[in-house]
Amino acid sequence: METQLNPDPGRPNPMSLSGRTIIITGGAQGIGLAAAKLVADLGGNLVLVDMNAENLGAARDAIGTDSCLTVAGNVSDPAFASYAVEQAVARFGAVDGLVNNAGITRTAMADKMTLEQWQQVIEVHLTGSFLFLQAAGRRMIEQAKPGAIVNISSDAGVQGTIGQINYGTAKSGILGMTMSAAREWARHGINVNCVAFGVVETQMTETLRGEKFRDTMLSKIPLRRWSSAEEAAMPICFLLSGAASYITGQRLSANGGHQMSA
Repeated sequence: METQLNPDPGRPNPMSLSGRTIIITGGAQGIGLAAAKLVADLGGNLVLVDMNAENLGAARDAIGTDSCLTVAGNVSDPAFASYAVEQAVARFGAVDGLVNNAGITRTAMADKMTLEQWQQVIEVHLTGSFLFLQAAGRRMIEQAKPGAIVNISSDAGVQGTIGQINYGTAKSGILGMTMSAAREWARHGINVNCVAFGVVETQMTETLRGEKFRDTMLSKIPLRRWSSAEEAAMPICFLLSGAASYITGQRLSANGGHQMSA
């Protein structure tokens, strides 16, 4: 789906990220990579974080900009978030935005899930998001200028899921983290929001989009289609931009109508 972000080049683009430095975790593939490409198109500096250094290099080449720093590491490592923020500041001088996107799945029914499967997902999605939110937030407070944090949640965190109680719990926790940080940091000019996605066309959702579940899943989505990763990038960049300057503590549901609320 192609969308003109600024159909009139004579007018300023309210979603411009020109000169802003954005950290994206899980930035080497899927939604993270799509968001990174859009941030670059909107004029932002990029700090891509991922565990796989080779994939990060490929992502940087695909984005094709000199304003892209890659930092390889595990988001659940307590020291890594601070290190990534330090590298961002050393390269670009500031941190203006964060996208907490890194995620994994470890599927099992609740009665059969191992403690390791539980902890792996909680550590990446929830603890990792907190560590990066904390490190980036501390830097934004020190900078004494507006900043934006976008946490990635899911329909699973709002309505539950089957076979992924670890994932649903983590994504529900992201909602509470978002609202709490938004209340604490509003006085510093830091907006904290989250995007809750439905089914996005990424490697993580291949099973859901497969023949076994496809028709059932699509029947529950009023728009009758999946979201592309590029489509998913747009609400993320909206919340990073000045166009969302009066929005904080909110969940933006980008799910084709699969889960609705007043």
